[in-house]
Amino acid sequence: MQVLSGLDASFLYLETTSQPLHVCALLTLDGSTIPGGYRFDDFVGNLDQRVRLIPEFRRKLHNSPLNLVHPVWVEDAGFDIGHHVHRVGLPSPRGRDELARLCARFAARPLDRRRPLWEICVIEGLPGDDAFAVLIKMHHAAVDGVGGASLIAYLAGVEPAALPPPPEPRESAPPPSHVDLLKASAADLLHRPGELVRLLPGLLGVGSRWLSSALHRRGMPMPFTAPRTSLNGTITGHRSVAFTSVDLDDVKQVKNAFGVTVNDVVLALCTGALRSFLEARGELPDDPLVVTVPVSVHDRSVRESGSNHVSAFFALLPTHLAEPVARVYAIAENNRLAKQHHFSIDADMLADWAEFAPARLLGLAMRAYSALRLADKHPVVHNLVISNVPGPPVPLYLLGARITGMYPLGPVFHGAGLNITVISSDGRVDVGLIGARELVPDLWSLADAVPDEMQQLLKATG
Repeated sequence: MQVLSGLDASFLYLETTSQPLHVCALLTLDGSTIPGGYRFDDFVGNLDQRVRLIPEFRRKLHNSPLNLVHPVWVEDAGFDIGHHVHRVGLPSPRGRDELARLCARFAARPLDRRRPLWEICVIEGLPGDDAFAVLIKMHHAAVDGVGGASLIAYLAGVEPAALPPPPEPRESAPPPSHVDLLKASAADLLHRPGELVRLLPGLLGVGSRWLSSALHRRGMPMPFTAPRTSLNGTITGHRSVAFTSVDLDDVKQVKNAFGVTVNDVVLALCTGALRSFLEARGELPDDPLVVTVPVSVHDRSVRESGSNHVSAFFALLPTHLAEPVARVYAIAENNRLAKQHHFSIDADMLADWAEFAPARLLGLAMRAYSALRLADKHPVVHNLVISNVPGPPVPLYLLGARITGMYPLGPVFHGAGLNITVISSDGRVDVGLIGARELVPDLWSLADAVPDEMQQLLKATG
């Protein structure tokens, strides 16, 4: 019986119709590389054969009686690929605007919890011979950023006709009985007081160190200290999407010129773009923005269970600085301090405390938070989320079709209606932007500002 971890289950409890908590990826594809050419029925048939070898694509949720423990993953005995793959044609004039609107509509729809928590939308009719796209959607309870990239990798190979071996097969257990789940509930409840005693000193120590570092500006900024912008408010289920790319060699040139990291350059690109975007809207704040940066802890976690092995740190984006080079150096120094602060915290602390999340209470609290529009009233926790996911350095072929663009789209939250996710792949840095449509109805000006900022930084290298 595989019970969801507290962190995985939190993404279920915190989900509302206005805040679906899944992650998406738009992949643009060249179908001419598929042996025999692209045909929808063949593509779906190959996908069906592949996902049946990968347990994560066939498991679904099974709730416990009275929801006393988190749900468990069970095999979907009636798995049908037709429930998970949709086919649409890109409407005229078949440009990026039409593609982004299709993605926004697909990304806004919650997943059906009665089935495995993923869907694929195949989008045909892109400009160019044999060009098409797929939008993959997976629930955050099932994958984090790194896990999602790994699952996509099981569907892709480094050559058109070659696929990597699937994960090791595991026997699928039947749904547990109510008695088994009640026993698990009782054992969990008995275990919690001792676990609370074990975790509490660590939390108090982290809190005092965080407060001291923030007051002396030696670490992560404190939440609830971000300036308010139009990005920060209550959201609905409607979404807007945009995407762009820059050359990875250009990013490395800037990195080497200023002696910073690739992540520093990525944040600098986003900072410059956000500065231009907010300035054009007449709302550039005098203080830096506060951004949440998710961080994978797969390599530091001692937890063997759970799909999400992730933590996060708060970072400052110096949008108040006019000079691009000054922004790069400010980001590098802020990141250095924030990462030192973050790595002093146990990698599993967030996951450990998530085990105490009361399921029903958490869900009711989120619905009340949304209905009362509290995100419009309290101080801003953070302005947006920016995530940087490592990708493969070589060309990849999704079921034979070469991937020409890979644009990740993360979730957006009440109070922070913009998510920018970046992935490096095959010599490109692809950037996916998704926002709450009522807060940011058009993201193209922000997306287009990213390559513009890249050119400014390249000029600054001399």
